[in-house]
Amino acid sequence: MTVGFIPLIDCAPILFADILGLFERHGLDVEIRREASWANIRDKVALGLLDAAHMLSPMPLATTLGIDSVNVPMIAAMTLQLNGNSITLSNALWQEIEEVAPEFVPEFIGEHRPDATPLEARALAAVVRRRADLGKAPLTLASVFTFSSHNHLLRLWLASGGIDPDRDVRFTVVPPPHMVAHLSGGTIDGYCVGEPWNQQAVSHGIGRIAATSRHIWNSMPEKVLGTTEAWAQHNPKTLIALVKAVTEAGAWLDDPANRTEAARVLSSPRYINVPAEVIARSLALPDFHIFHRQLANFPWRSHADWFLAQMVRWGQIAPRPDLGAVADRVFRTDIYRAAASELGLPCPLTDRKPEGAHGDPWILPTNGAPVAMGPDKFLDGSVFDPGNETSTIFEQQESNHGD
Repeated sequence: MTVGFIPLIDCAPILFADILGLFERHGLDVEIRREASWANIRDKVALGLLDAAHMLSPMPLATTLGIDSVNVPMIAAMTLQLNGNSITLSNALWQEIEEVAPEFVPEFIGEHRPDATPLEARALAAVVRRRADLGKAPLTLASVFTFSSHNHLLRLWLASGGIDPDRDVRFTVVPPPHMVAHLSGGTIDGYCVGEPWNQQAVSHGIGRIAATSRHIWNSMPEKVLGTTEAWAQHNPKTLIALVKAVTEAGAWLDDPANRTEAARVLSSPRYINVPAEVIARSLALPDFHIFHRQLANFPWRSHADWFLAQMVRWGQIAPRPDLGAVADRVFRTDIYRAAASELGLPCPLTDRKPEGAHGDPWILPTNGAPVAMGPDKFLDGSVFDPGNETSTIFEQQESNHGD
């Protein structure tokens, strides 16, 4: 079978399932294919040119709903990583922020240390207002794809500062490996992307990291292992074997003793093609790349609910009462549970949990031993509880004017 990936650190579980011989151990003959963009991933999976792929968490939801240019039901069989994204701004924009709103500028920035204070979006709002007053062009900010966690995180951060993402700034899409070049060339003022493309901008001295996904939504689901619903139905045993191999690779990657070797391998031109020290710097950040711990591989349907709620909030889909069923159809907890059972791994007792309810580490009951979970707080302190709110979340569209 063929499995696609985009050059990002969070493709590592798929790559190392191959490198460590885990695919072979589970009876699979897998060819790994590097792709140029998320649109390529989407199209090739939809056409059957790829059997499965490293995929943006909201992507299979969008294709199943038919709101993207492709209308093909897809599924997420497992989550590949928690956290891992950041918002990076150009040096020129950062200087503008320091001139207009110095009171909001934190002292850190550069290495995005886990103890760092993020930049408040209110600082950027001051720049947006001044540019409007002077009749200047709006800021241009990039995400990696329209239906992506990056788009939603960037919007959430902007809205927290009172910025309307659809009126006050210009959004564009840039493939992850091209972000640094676009920032350097001045075609964009900032972006939200996965690593190592934030650390790469810092290492080149052309950008500064304003906030990380841990600041915006801690323990957020970054990528999933996706395929078409039809392929999953026709190849159930193969898919479970695939999930098992990738899950074991994630566990290997979560061992701190393996991170240096992981950075060295990922730096290869065949994979990410970025210096190993840049990748290692990102992998060394505590809880910034969680590949397996904290039930990271479980495809929580409450994660799908949140992405769908964001699509409603930002006008990507109309409010409708059946979106909870869409989440159930796409985020296939049953497939992951079957694979986890064969591996002897615990699973939650439910498919949904309140998101944003935990500011500190907490313990989750499972069908086995309780599991230590990480904080999952949103930057605005809100709690998203699909168990209590699903009907209102999907039937009433929220305002997108920064509230």
